[in-house]
Amino acid sequence: MYTDKVIIITGGSSGIGKALALGALSAGAKVAVCGRNLAKLKAALVEDNNLLCWEADVAVEKDCKNFINVVIAKWGRVDVLINNAGISMRALFEEVDLKVIRELMDINFWGAVHCTKYALPAIKKQKGVIMGVSSIAGYRGLPCRTGYSASKFALQGFLESLRAELLPTGVHVMWVSPGFIASNIRNVAKGADGKIQKETPLDESKLMSAEECASIILGAIIKRKRTLVMTRQGKLTVWLNKLFPSIADKMVYKHFLKEPDSPLMGYK
Repeated sequence: MYTDKVIIITGGSSGIGKALALGALSAGAKVAVCGRNLAKLKAALVEDNNLLCWEADVAVEKDCKNFINVVIAKWGRVDVLINNAGISMRALFEEVDLKVIRELMDINFWGAVHCTKYALPAIKKQKGVIMGVSSIAGYRGLPCRTGYSASKFALQGFLESLRAELLPTGVHVMWVSPGFIASNIRNVAKGADGKIQKETPLDESKLMSAEECASIILGAIIKRKRTLVMTRQGKLTVWLNKLFPSIADKMVYKHFLKEPDSPLMGYK
């Protein structure tokens, strides 16, 4: 189903983005990936005639425009845009430097807006797919992740609005919410001062692998799913938040209070 399809993936150096790129390549697609560090991006992926690696910071509009234009110049079309690039955070809002929240919005939200803006004309010609990798944090605000949740709520609102707007065009717009996946996002999450935490508060060995997550996502794109919430815990959180929001407040608080070195301990 992906043979000769042109797929653009932002943030392909590690985690879900890397797994998506490798999965799409193995399915016969032509894949363009971008990252802020070109050497790291190339080191993470295999050399392939159907792979284009490009250095771009999705927070920078010009970088996104150049990336999309290079892909179209090379292959003449765009069938699927996967807005995957993203960073996380872990800090009390009271203590966080606001530059951290701005950076999360610039990458997680504006990055998707920039790439979608410049890829849209090509995607319309193919009646293709625009997809965003969101999070359970886009359905339910999470403590110590104020900037991350805000960026994912914004991403989902943008994509939902765009989906309705594009109904007559045949373009399909969707987002997926992986839940807790074994990926690099927590290892590079920002602390209150904007520095990388370097350590994950979760036992990554017990989480769904990035490869399994990518396989599910690629299948959902083919089926043109409206939305996709992964993991039992993620589905339960979304369901509880809709039906019993006050109970969800307490459950979410208790869950994140139990994290190693939880910033919530400061309020205990």
